[in-house]
Amino acid sequence: MVEHPGQIDQLLDYLFAWGPVWVYAVIFAACFIENLLPPFPGDSFIVAAGGLVAAGRLEFIPAFLVILVGGLGSVMILYLFGRNHGRDFFIRKNYKYFSAADIIRVEEYFGRWGAAILVFSRFVVGFRSALAVGAGISRFGTFKTFVFSLVSYILFAGLLMYTAIKFVENYDVIEKWFKTYNMIIWPILIILLTLYIIRKTRNARNKGS
Repeated sequence: MVEHPGQIDQLLDYLFAWGPVWVYAVIFAACFIENLLPPFPGDSFIVAAGGLVAAGRLEFIPAFLVILVGGLGSVMILYLFGRNHGRDFFIRKNYKYFSAADIIRVEEYFGRWGAAILVFSRFVVGFRSALAVGAGISRFGTFKTFVFSLVSYILFAGLLMYTAIKFVENYDVIEKWFKTYNMIIWPILIILLTLYIIRKTRNARNKGS
């Protein structure tokens, strides 16, 4: 199981020995699996893809396309499950945290703000899969679900990749900034901590006397 971004970088570096096509395939699979098996770290693979694009090891357009296709593929699977089976299933089960009353509220929310919910769905970490199922349960339009989810993926994945690309391209500048930051902030923190300890010690002595 992938536990941190460093492992993802190592995995993708290993796959380059077999050719870039395998790297694209793994990024596709990661983005597809993320929605079906949360909390799989699909976002970390998007960031890694951006870093590899900046390093010249992947092409931006193919990398971005496999991210979109992989992510949207599983989103639509969850949507179709919710549309075809979800409503009756959850109302019949009446779970504590996804009760029949919750289903009614989900339908009301999507009836009013369905477009906005889906456009911002990728930014709601931890609830993305539930929102896709909720869109299906509420019978939100299939085409609209696809379009608004696509917009959400373009915005979110684009932001992650852009950030990763800029970080790699400006790594030397960012590293210098962090060194300067550490040189300034740590002495200040140490002084403040020392003053805090001195104050606490004096207060304790005054109470004891």
